[in-house]
Amino acid sequence: MSNAKKKSGTSVGKVVAVSVGIAAVSAAAYLLLGPNGKKNRKNMKAWMLKMKAEIAEKLENIQEVTAPIYEKIVHDVASKYEKVKNIDPKDLQDEIAHLKKEWKNIAKTK
Repeated sequence: MSNAKKKSGTSVGKVVAVSVGIAAVSAAAYLLLGPNGKKNRKNMKAWMLKMKAEIAEKLENIQEVTAPIYEKIVHDVASKYEKVKNIDPKDLQDEIAHLKKEWKNIAKTK
């Protein structure tokens, strides 16, 4: 493998992690600043952003991300949040479902 290829190449995990990060920031910006921003700011929970960041961090270290791997990471991270008393289980399940749907957008960026 040439040095030029090594320098210009990026791992799929990094691309996916960056994509997840960008999607999370974009979604957060729209939700918080968009037409329903005021209402959404009341509903947005800090743990949701932390959870997305943890998922993105775990994806950075993976060479090839597939749907099953992505879902396992989501479940592994979510299991930590299931133990937190002040997180509504319904909110957590909704967030997990939302993150799983995001795989379609992530897969498009590959």
